[in-house]
Amino acid sequence: MSIIFIIIAAILAYLVGSIPTAVWYAKRFHHIEIREHGSGNAGATNTFRVLGAKSGLIVLMIDIFKGWIATRAANIPYWLDAISENDIVVYKLIFGLIAVIGHVFPIYENFKGGKGVATLLGMVLAIQLNVALACLGIFIIVFALSKYVSLGSMLAALAYPILLVTEFSPKNHEELMIGFGIVMCLLVVLTHRKNVKRLLNGEESKIYLSKSK
Repeated sequence: MSIIFIIIAAILAYLVGSIPTAVWYAKRFHHIEIREHGSGNAGATNTFRVLGAKSGLIVLMIDIFKGWIATRAANIPYWLDAISENDIVVYKLIFGLIAVIGHVFPIYENFKGGKGVATLLGMVLAIQLNVALACLGIFIIVFALSKYVSLGSMLAALAYPILLVTEFSPKNHEELMIGFGIVMCLLVVLTHRKNVKRLLNGEESKIYLSKSK
């Protein structure tokens, strides 16, 4: 019976992560296909670029919430005595990653989604709030100075495994968390490889939250 609860929670995490917020929001409220504009990506960054700060913020917050709620789903099998308290962190990682995979490969949109950074942030917020807030601070500073979302995302991801070995390190599953941090960093850089090329060539688009540039 415990396996059934875990499988159900994992499926729900994927379905929640698969919700293509940017695509559905752009179609519903702006009557456009977001993937045919800007960078062609189905994520919050391209929504900021194409539809502006208000729409981008809405999509961003929903995508973050997807990662948070899917990761918190690990509490369901715990409440049902399907897993032990010591295993909650492990299942949070599993369900959170499943949600991120859902965002990148959404079943609702022929498995063509966004890069998963916002959903990944929601996942980290649900697992380790202090480190997540520190990384968010790094992102905000880098973005405020450069106006490059991609650069802020990659540097924040790079900082994550480094911060895990400092005072923010969890009391248990330390090696697992650090390993996850390294994998997460590599995943973010990999999904931003085109952005890296554009940054090096000076071709990356800047994002301005205000109308004046």
